[in-house]
Amino acid sequence: MTTPTLTAIARPSGALAMVAMDQRESLRTMFADAGSGRVGDQVLVDFKLAVADALGTRGSGFLIDRQFGHDHARDLLDGRTGFILAADALTQEPGGPVEETELDDVVLAPDFDLTGVDALKLLIIWRRDGKREARVRLAERFIAAAAERGVLSVLEPVVRQAPGELDADWDQTAAIREAARELSPLRPSLYKVQVPLAGAGEPAALRTACDDLARDITGPWVVLSQGVALHDFHDAVATACAAGASGFLAGRALWSDVVGTDDVATRLREVSVPRLERLIETVDTTARPWTEA
Repeated sequence: MTTPTLTAIARPSGALAMVAMDQRESLRTMFADAGSGRVGDQVLVDFKLAVADALGTRGSGFLIDRQFGHDHARDLLDGRTGFILAADALTQEPGGPVEETELDDVVLAPDFDLTGVDALKLLIIWRRDGKREARVRLAERFIAAAAERGVLSVLEPVVRQAPGELDADWDQTAAIREAARELSPLRPSLYKVQVPLAGAGEPAALRTACDDLARDITGPWVVLSQGVALHDFHDAVATACAAGASGFLAGRALWSDVVGTDDVATRLREVSVPRLERLIETVDTTARPWTEA
């Protein structure tokens, strides 16, 4: 079996410019927050496919979950971009954040069809609690399972304050670095990380925080848009790339303000496509190619 490389989800420049569309109940909540009420599954599927159609082949990769239309998205994209499938089972109350994750036994079952899938992605909720070692073992199982299936592994830790952890002891940027020191040495194909300082603040402080984070990450890495204000994301990506990131894998920063609009296709074309194209231009010129990480 040929060992896969990040070429499958990268641009010719070696940068990574990937679109995330694997939100599940959180996307349903976004529709409710936009005034659409509690929408049904087909609304989620239709939105995901609209994003795939508008943005999927413009980026170097497209991430989706199996529950809401992955097979249709795979057919729609038809190998024209890197295809990434979420392999995480989420513990999440309606309207609430993801509390814990596990491996999705359906995706990782030997008889699950991974034809056309270039990479699997696992979200891990990282906390300073008694489950830290278990989460390391979870990440190891995921990386091994992806390798066994002949696909890339994208590991996405998202840090959270543990119950009982004092506010005075919580520093999200420090936690992001701590998680990186713990999990990136496990050598996933790609490490997907939160932007330090939520991508905000003084440019010099953000650059310093990104430089510090880069020293704690083993292997190629990209940033996600969770927690970053939409108007801050482009500059946050540019700063992270200047510090050594190879690009981004982002969803909300591209399409969050299109959710619940009357004409999704038009809004994606007028709003989201230019955002993505600007980000692609930025990572092509500033990102560290994954081959040099």
